[in-house]
Amino acid sequence: MTKASDAVDAPSLTETHRLYEDVFAMLLGTLLVSIGIVLYTKATLVTSGAAGLALLLQAATGVNFGVLFFAINLPFYWLAVRRMGWRFAARTFVAVGLVSALTFATPGWIRIETVDPVYAALAGGSLMGLGLLALFRHRTGLGGVNILALWLQENHGIRAGWFQLGVDALILLGALLLLPWDKVLTSLAGAAVLNLILAINHKPGRYMGVS
Repeated sequence: MTKASDAVDAPSLTETHRLYEDVFAMLLGTLLVSIGIVLYTKATLVTSGAAGLALLLQAATGVNFGVLFFAINLPFYWLAVRRMGWRFAARTFVAVGLVSALTFATPGWIRIETVDPVYAALAGGSLMGLGLLALFRHRTGLGGVNILALWLQENHGIRAGWFQLGVDALILLGALLLLPWDKVLTSLAGAAVLNLILAINHKPGRYMGVS
């Protein structure tokens, strides 16, 4: 039987992140996500959520991804404040700004002449998955679509999962109108890798740090 003194002396499983840890995770996470997006851009692939919509619009209009990604997320910040609190909203705003800036600047730092689409999907999906994992574990988001889905579920009874699935289906439908079918299938492979990384590593109780 556990003694009361043992319960008092036992260390807590939950550890609060220090400020420098949150800052480092945000820089690392946004850097990995931006490199993955640069690979996707070079291979003309798409992904899900706000980033997927920005990639699709970039393919259709030629406008830089960073500009589109930042603009798409602007309407969702007030929802983030209401749904997740101002700290989460502020971190998300900074992270989105960093991804937008890094994806704009990265092509000037590294020159990628050509990249195989399958490699871009798998490597890019892995980098984005790892980057999002780092951000999620430090209470930071990137996608306005996710925030909107949670708000619709809470206020209008629309299931968040079904809403996000519908948005992703529309993005893929738009991609079929703009991109060859093999690019769309390759994009699906990258999305599978990204989500597998999150599904395996981002589980309740697996990581106990809080920000």
